[in-house]
Amino acid sequence: MKRIFSNLLFKVFIAIVLGLIFGQYLPESINRVFTTFNAFFGQFLNFAIPLIIMGLIMPAIADLGKGAVKLLLMTAAIAYGSTLFSGFMTYITTSGIFPMLLESHVNGAAPIAEEGPKLTPYFSINIPPLLDVMSALVFAFVVGIGLSSQEESNLKLMVRDFQKIIMQLIENVIIPLLPLFILGIFTKMSFSGQVFSIFSVFISIIGVIFTLHVLLLLLQYIIAGVVTKKNPFKLLLNMMPAYFTALGTQSSAATIPVTLEQALKNGVSDKIAGFVIPLCATIHLSGSIMKITACAMALMILFGMPYTFSLFSGFIFVLGIAMIAAPGVPGGAIMAAVGILQSMLGFNEEMIGLMIALYIAMDSFGTACNVTGDGAIAIVLDKVTEEKEVFQNLNSWNSKHYSL
Repeated sequence: MKRIFSNLLFKVFIAIVLGLIFGQYLPESINRVFTTFNAFFGQFLNFAIPLIIMGLIMPAIADLGKGAVKLLLMTAAIAYGSTLFSGFMTYITTSGIFPMLLESHVNGAAPIAEEGPKLTPYFSINIPPLLDVMSALVFAFVVGIGLSSQEESNLKLMVRDFQKIIMQLIENVIIPLLPLFILGIFTKMSFSGQVFSIFSVFISIIGVIFTLHVLLLLLQYIIAGVVTKKNPFKLLLNMMPAYFTALGTQSSAATIPVTLEQALKNGVSDKIAGFVIPLCATIHLSGSIMKITACAMALMILFGMPYTFSLFSGFIFVLGIAMIAAPGVPGGAIMAAVGILQSMLGFNEEMIGLMIALYIAMDSFGTACNVTGDGAIAIVLDKVTEEKEVFQNLNSWNSKHYSL
């Protein structure tokens, strides 16, 4: 019972239910308290996003180091390619399906962006960020790449300490307060009469995204089966313990031991599995980018915003990089993506709140898709690197970075 009450998805569900009730039955004066909190938390989130990007991306790149360079580059290229493929597949599919699926909500008598009375905060505090999102992203890459060539330095130690501070901020402040933020969002929508339209949208797009997850996994393992000349369905079936573990933990990092064990059962060598599985738990988020792209598409359609291919192309390329920074905690990927959604797609506070609620509602399935796909990458790399000289320095790299 304690585990259920501490689960982020359960907290978000309770927040949504309470938001529905509060918006309908509490007086406006009380509901404005939640709106006031959201105004402050939204400003704090805007301030924190560039810090989160720098605190997560700089050490992630710096810690790659010079060990096992060939295998590292191959793994990173395949993982990033898989993430991009997932993003573009999602855009192409949803841009054809969502306009028809959401037509009644866009063309109805009460469009979501214009419905009902609005709750206003009692006051607001402006907290400008230290620098914008794109500047933080470029700065993080410049510093991270520079540090990756150094064995140890005072700056690298400082970057790792900064990473610890940011992780504490995410785990102890932002993630715990997200349910209250979502409560405020749904209270505001319930008060204005928007919420019932939103719920019917949720149900529609969650079904589409789950179907795309299944299709993506089948494609990944068909490719792995073709490369290795093994039965792709048997390979995928062997990874199911990792899939269901991820459903329960909602964390790629927490699922690494199970993913590693199942990859070994698929015939992946110890060295490749010990390197690729932990690395891909950080850099391969094909399921996460699918959820974010699809949810962003749906909300932009609902709010009457343009969703051109050129706009989403840049968004997907940058989002694929930002996913590297996603911490292995429930809801971590959407936190790494918030700044990109704001700067590149023009999302406002309400849309960010809806994105977070949608993402967390499907977090388990996205994480399960991520870790199961890691097994396919390990299978391919094990075949590609067979009998090649990529194992130099690999044992020392593994012992330095991971202990499973």
